[in-house]
Parts: sequence; C-alpha cells; structure tokens
Amino acid sequence: MTETITTSSGFRIALRRSARARRMTLRVPRAGGDPVLTLPPRVSLSEGRAFAEAQAEWLRRATSRQVVAQPVESGALLPVGGRLLRVTPFPIRNARIEGEALLIPRNRPAAPVIQAFLKHLAQQRLHAACDGFATALGRDYRSIVLRDTRSRWGSCSSDGRLMFSWRLAMAPPAVLNYVAAHEVAHLAHMDHSPRFWAQVETLMPGHKPYRDWLRLHGNELLAWQFRD
Repeated sequence: MTETITTSSGFRIALRRSARARRMTLRVPRAGGDPVLTLPPRVSLSEGRAFAEAQAEWLRRATSRQVVAQPVESGALLPVGGRLLRVTPFPIRNARIEGEALLIPRNRPAAPVIQAFLKHLAQQRLHAACDGFATALGRDYRSIVLRDTRSRWGSCSSDGRLMFSWRLAMAPPAVLNYVAAHEVAHLAHMDHSPRFWAQVETLMPGHKPYRDWLRLHGNELLAWQFRD
C-alpha cells in the first residue's frame, strides 16, 4: 500500500522514496489522482510534510487543472486525430472510422480494441512524420517506440532512439507532427537551447500553436482510461 499524508489544507499526498532524488519534488498527475511527493533517502517525513504544507497554494492551482477521468466505452465521444468520434459497436472484425463514428467489433470490450487501434494509427503517422523530418535534417533515427507515458509526449536518446506516447493519435495531426519534429530535432541538438528551438522552427515553421495546444489540452488526452 502506498504511504500517504494529509496536509492541513486537506490534500492527500502519496509519498515516494527515491535513491536517485537529490531534492524534494511535488508533482500533480495531469490526468487526475493524488499529488506525489518524492523524498531523497535522507530527508525525514517531517521535512517532507513541511515542504508539502508550504506548497498549499500551488497545490490548489495545480489540482484545479486536473481533468475528470473518462472511461473508454461504447457511446463515448473519443478524440481521434483531433475529431470527436462516437464509439459504436458494429458487426465488424476490426475497428475503423466511418463518418463521425469509431466502429468497433460488437462482441469485444471497447477499451483494448480502441487502444490497439490508436497504437497502430500512431505508429503509422509518427513513422511518416519522423521519416520526413529526419530526411530534412539529414540525420537518421534508430527506432521508434510507443508507450503510454504520463510525463512527456516524446523523447530522444543519445543513440537516436525515439519514444512517443501513442495517445498522440488522439491529438490533431499537426500536434502529432510537432512532437515528431521536436524529437527529431534532438538528433542534432540534445538540449533545449536556442539552436534547438531554431531547428524545430526550421523543420516545422509556425510550430508554437501546436506546442501550446498540448500544454492546454494534453491533460484531456491523458484522462481517457483504457484499463481499470
């Protein structure tokens, strides 16, 4: 069972000890759930509690931006490629988009079917986007891996491995392309220096609105629950 504390302001906070942590950090999951306080090995519980108490106003603001969890089920309006589609059971073998509906096999559970559909869609679109940006950059990437990450939409390792959240398939296509451009740009600049952002702009001119979209609406994508 996860250890928790409750502050005088009424916030229940999950505690996490980390041997790698060098300082105390407090994080509010974007898709809902208790805030998480990470403590380095030698920091006492009383010090952690005092730190959390001092962050009461920040906690109020951060938790107010959390969104309500959304179950993936028949009848739900689910974003796919930036469009809201009605999840509709139908006598078919494989999920597909038809008009304003996301059709899924009638006698199979919705969540795993739709998750597999979104992963496949993300794989196709991210490979195409990364191929184009890598060609423009004149650099090769090593591989693309999809995960259900909660803290970042993508990453690039020093050996050219690209990682993305498959939930990007739910975002507008230009937003997915921006994340692809962002990570491909790291093949040339493994930092967030002015040179890096200039490279992103070269690969995708006018990218800022898509970066802002993720900041404003990314929580909504993370709120969809694909498992119990």
